[in-house]
Amino acid sequence: MNSPKKNGNKTLILLLLAFILPVVAAKLVLSFDLYNGGATNQGQLLATDVSYQSLKMDNPKPHEWQLVYLLPRHCNAVCQDRLYILQQSHTALGRNQNRVHTIVMVDEHSDTSALADFNVITATPSQQLSQMLDQQQLVIIDPLGSLVMSYPVAEGHQAQIMQGKALVSDLRKLLKLSRIG
Repeated sequence: MNSPKKNGNKTLILLLLAFILPVVAAKLVLSFDLYNGGATNQGQLLATDVSYQSLKMDNPKPHEWQLVYLLPRHCNAVCQDRLYILQQSHTALGRNQNRVHTIVMVDEHSDTSALADFNVITATPSQQLSQMLDQQQLVIIDPLGSLVMSYPVAEGHQAQIMQGKALVSDLRKLLKLSRIG
């Protein structure tokens, strides 16, 4: 028969394994990046210290949410798609349209003829903001002037439309959780 001493050792080992094994498994899962956190945003989050102030620019619409795009030198098909997505995203916000302003940054080299068909606010970007937005990305800016999310250019018209839907989804979440603006 089993002696009480052997039974006690088995129980102790099983008890230790019951507590140590989950910790070791969690450490392995986290160290091999097998766990994706509960992030639901589809845009790229920007650093918290990036704002109009840090980019040496005045906020064109203070205390308002903003969708910002830098108009390039030559407005090709991608640029036209971006402007269209900006306009449609603003329309898709429905009752929240009045909380968000679409701003197209225009510098001295921008192709302003592309704006003829679009109803957007224009502003002049600082050099730092121009350098940051030089890849035709769309950016969401909060009412305090902090740049929150970026959406890089997607390849193809259909991918850009899907990105517009992602932008609207993220913006709705931000507006729902926002206590300002």
